[in-house]
Amino acid sequence: MQPEVAWETRRPLVPELALISATAAYGATFVLVQDALERVTPVGFILLRFAVGALVLAPFAFARGWRRPSVAATPREFTWACVAFGVVAFIGYWFQNAGLEQTTTSNSAFITGLFVVFVPLIETVVLRKAPPANVLIAVVVSTFGLFLLTGADLSLNRGDMLTLGCAFFFGIWIYLGGRYSQRFDPIAITAAQLAIVAILAVPFAAIDGIGTIDAQVISAVLVTGVLCSAIAFTMQLWGQRYVEPSRAAVILLFEPVVAGVIGYWVGERLGFTGYVGALVILAGILLAESRSWKAAKAIVADKDLR
Repeated sequence: MQPEVAWETRRPLVPELALISATAAYGATFVLVQDALERVTPVGFILLRFAVGALVLAPFAFARGWRRPSVAATPREFTWACVAFGVVAFIGYWFQNAGLEQTTTSNSAFITGLFVVFVPLIETVVLRKAPPANVLIAVVVSTFGLFLLTGADLSLNRGDMLTLGCAFFFGIWIYLGGRYSQRFDPIAITAAQLAIVAILAVPFAAIDGIGTIDAQVISAVLVTGVLCSAIAFTMQLWGQRYVEPSRAAVILLFEPVVAGVIGYWVGERLGFTGYVGALVILAGILLAESRSWKAAKAIVADKDLR
């Protein structure tokens, strides 16, 4: 039986802004990560980044506790939630890295972004209820925008199929984030998740090695470990407490848009089709958020009447 979930909030758009802020952090560090991966192995970078994030959050997690106030949950349930969350995240990242070795960056970006399609499918199967029509339309619009953003060219190979596995597990990860954020403290479950991903990366790093760690790699690990893993992951989970998984997935597609903007600053160009795709993604996000805009206006009108 599924637990009751309350997505409504008296602060509409604030959770969405938290999700957008998190995706901005992910997208802003894309170039930094790319440069670091020229010196360290993908699994080595995962190990270092997630270990740093777990260490940063650990003191706060112990101080706050693992359970949300007035929510019935046992330590065993929290432990299993953290294990499931961490394992799914690690599998998703592993598929992404394995696929990236055998496909193009554009194909990887597009196929990974297909989590926006998998999330409503997973949500429908588990809850036996389809997301709202505006969210489903936003999924289609955003997927098309992502296709344009990544070059409007897709030829499938083995690496693409591995990346499709990444998109599927990221879809599960986003769905689980929406469920677990209802019951557990976002800092505690994020810290535990990061620790589990880092632990799972150890045997792979022992086989593949870590690579060469220099000042640039250390900088990338600290920035992504603190900003993306510790802070942004926590903000994402807090935001998902109030935003349905399918709608959250659409908002998370803001990441490649931010990455494109950062790329422009460092001399990369998307081309006309890419910039049109970015605008289409933004249109999809606005469409998905149309209900929240209405809720915000209703609350403002209610305050004015008082």
